[in-house]
Amino acid sequence: MIAYPTKTQVLRRLPRTSALAALAVALVASVSPVSVAAQDSTDARLRKVEKEVSALQRKVFPGGSGTFFEPQITAPAAGSPAPQTATSTPVSDLLNRMEAVESQMARLTSQVEQNSNRLALLEEKVAASASVPAAPAPQSAPQAEPVSASQNNLSAMSGGVIKTPPAAAAKPAPAQPAPAQPAPATSARAQGVQAIVKPQTADAGEDEYTYGFRLWDAGYFPEARQQLKIYLEKYPNHRMASYGRNLLGRAWLDDKNPSEAAKWFLQNYQADKQGARAADSLLYLGIAMKQLKDTKRACIALAEFSETYASEAAGRLGSLYSTTRNGLDCN
Repeated sequence: MIAYPTKTQVLRRLPRTSALAALAVALVASVSPVSVAAQDSTDARLRKVEKEVSALQRKVFPGGSGTFFEPQITAPAAGSPAPQTATSTPVSDLLNRMEAVESQMARLTSQVEQNSNRLALLEEKVAASASVPAAPAPQSAPQAEPVSASQNNLSAMSGGVIKTPPAAAAKPAPAQPAPAQPAPATSARAQGVQAIVKPQTADAGEDEYTYGFRLWDAGYFPEARQQLKIYLEKYPNHRMASYGRNLLGRAWLDDKNPSEAAKWFLQNYQADKQGARAADSLLYLGIAMKQLKDTKRACIALAEFSETYASEAAGRLGSLYSTTRNGLDCN
């Protein structure tokens, strides 16, 4: 059988139960205000931090958009929101919000550091570019190859630019020039060469020869030689070729270089013995040998001249032939 407590036993237990209940109510009353006050203080601090982060976002990103931070006031969502069910405790909500704030702070700090580094680099570049002095002009230009006077003057004749060789590049004239180098070009010489006009006719070959003759006649022997070489290279079979080779030898001889002159006189004579100036070249070959003090070859050239071109020796070239024979012992 089950034994039920008696009424007396129940009455004895009531004071103890009431005391326990009163103690529990007192504990709840004493603890709850403290917990609620602590939670309210934490919420207030958290809202303050969130406002400071939003203010920092606006300062770093003026005119910011939703890409960087959410607006404080948003339009209500369309439609009635579904009832939310509490799935987390207040403590977990606080932790989540703190984590979100920390992540935003980390992103902002990283972006500020990047911007600061970029500004520092830009300032360094600007300071470096401002402090670098302008490149100094070269002290001395590289020495160019010596330009002959004939090249300068011929360039001036054709409308080109006259190149003046630097004074440092000038070389002393050798004791025995072979062949003789053209005299250095000067402004006066260049102007003199420019004053000589190159003819322009239907016969381009004769124009080249005539221009060389005019240079030789004016005493510009280096320019005349170069012009005559151009003429002979372009028109080797021209009707004035014998004149050109003979005049080229004359340009060397008149420039006090009988050795080079003798080569052109002999070449002209051997190239065409019936040429218009073959007799002249043979006679001037004897003159060049006489200047070189080669009496034997001078006498051979004069003897062949008098035999091959007897009419010329007695006529047009008679005076020059007689003058050349004077002082030679041709037995």
